[in-house]
Amino acid sequence: MQHFKTLSSFLEYLELPRPEHPMFSVFNSKEEGFLPCPRESSPPITNDCYSISFKKFVKGDLNYGRTKYDFTNGVLIFIAPRQVLQWDSSFVFEQKGFSINFHEDFLKGTELAHQIKKYGFFSYTVNEALHLSPKEEKQIESIVENIEIEYQNNQDEFSKEIIISQLNTLLKYANRFYERQFLNRKEISNNLLDQFNQYLTQYFESGQLQEKGIPSIEQIATRMQVSQRYLSDTLKKETGKTTTEHLQLHLIDEAKNILLQPNKSISEIAYELGFEYPPYFSRLFKKKEGISPTEYREKYKLN
Repeated sequence: MQHFKTLSSFLEYLELPRPEHPMFSVFNSKEEGFLPCPRESSPPITNDCYSISFKKFVKGDLNYGRTKYDFTNGVLIFIAPRQVLQWDSSFVFEQKGFSINFHEDFLKGTELAHQIKKYGFFSYTVNEALHLSPKEEKQIESIVENIEIEYQNNQDEFSKEIIISQLNTLLKYANRFYERQFLNRKEISNNLLDQFNQYLTQYFESGQLQEKGIPSIEQIATRMQVSQRYLSDTLKKETGKTTTEHLQLHLIDEAKNILLQPNKSISEIAYELGFEYPPYFSRLFKKKEGISPTEYREKYKLN
């Protein structure tokens, strides 16, 4: 897999103009046909850069998990360093919008270098992009215009600080707009929760728990055709619990049923539930239920 260590080499691969700054670039246009268009397709690649792109989606179906988007205004996409990128020519976008690309070292020594890692949307896939309303588009475009002005000006000691400040503002707005998208897509959020629960139920009932062990969150997300981070954020917004907590609740619920079978030891039950180490099962059970598996069995055992 090809990896690009510098911003210049990455942009050259995308067939975009060379950057004015060795670690930062911005292309911005409100006029159709002006914004440079990356190559139509690419095999899997990685790079050391962050990318924030805004495009108008005009042709083809862009899916949200298994559900097609119904909000086809501006699409804002975030990509973090070392994420695997791959695309083909099936999607068509208008050539107006903006593209901001910057090397991760551009943020070194700044507060944003730490803050940017907390934004979950950099781990989302294109299927989980942020769709903006016309009002939100104008707010984002205003910030990008400020960034572009500073980018095109002669660089001085204040340029980087000003650009990073504007980037910070852009990301805060994006975080707010994602919150809105989660709320507006309540039905889809519920559907994800249903899919999550159905997958675990089928996994448990099919005997895969004993055969393959406890499924990873990444495995579950892949099966549901969403990113791991997006699944976790969606369930957290919808239920207040993360994917890990939901998985643990399923395990504990299953454990309660098996514990009422007196012919099985605690260790046997732990192994049956996919735990490699029985003490970990006992600690998790007590953490969630307030009593140990043995105490639970004694309390609820059938007479």
